[in-house]
Amino acid sequence: MSSETSRTATGEVVVGLDGSPQSRQALRWAAQLARTFGAPISVVTAWDYPTVYGLASPLASWNPEDDMRHVQDEEIAAVFGDDPPRDLHRVLRAGSTAHILLEASEGALVLVVGSRGHGGFVGLLLGSVSAAVAEHASCPVLIVHGDQAPPLVAGSAQSAT
Repeated sequence: MSSETSRTATGEVVVGLDGSPQSRQALRWAAQLARTFGAPISVVTAWDYPTVYGLASPLASWNPEDDMRHVQDEEIAAVFGDDPPRDLHRVLRAGSTAHILLEASEGALVLVVGSRGHGGFVGLLLGSVSAAVAEHASCPVLIVHGDQAPPLVAGSAQSAT
């Protein structure tokens, strides 16, 4: 698996992962779609410095990229165990999550996101990121809501995880 700073995800299934239960479920759905299409999967995690970064000394030693890499490791292990797909690519980028996902999904087969991430207001059906990518993506978008497992596809080599 490789960590990349930028690339276009041509012919891939792209999934946004932020460590929330909804994004873990989106990863499950993306994995099933990738198996179905015989496509590689790109797991995209975006991070940004808080607006107060640099104003307080405890934040000076904080490395959000390392934290988000750890989140990716944990979530990928939770979904795939010790056997992640060989054609799984990791993307870690700093910036606006919606912008990063839109850029990463240019040319993708599909972009998969959870309905809500860590931010926002409890009870909303869509978070700001899922609403933005649904409106502006150049590929189809699947917004996963709830905890329903992805459907098994006849002839699939693996069952849903």
